Amino acid sequence: MYVYIITNKTNGTLYIGVTNNLIRRIYEHKNKLIKGFSSKYNLDRLVYYEIFEDETNAIQREKTLKNWNRNWKKDLIENVNPEWKDLYNELLN
Repeated sequence: MYVYIITNKTNGTLYIGVTNNLIRRIYEHKNKLIKGFSSKYNLDRLVYYEIFEDETNAIQREKTLKNWNRNWKKDLIENVNPEWKDLYNELLN
């Protein structure tokens, strides 16, 4: 299981989600295959993710992150991805 954060640009709008297949899910975001918040705001850049063995823990982490203030989320991203690079292509290698 994965918890992930996507955006449209550095310091842009953030979306936090959970999935059991990160590559497939980010592909769906990039190609606007699922209508909703991410397609409305053109959120398709994977800037952060965490891996979980357990679905319950992943869902709890997603809920926790969604309750964080924006600066905490920004700090979390920048600690591992200071340039806000799209991490999707790294997953494909």
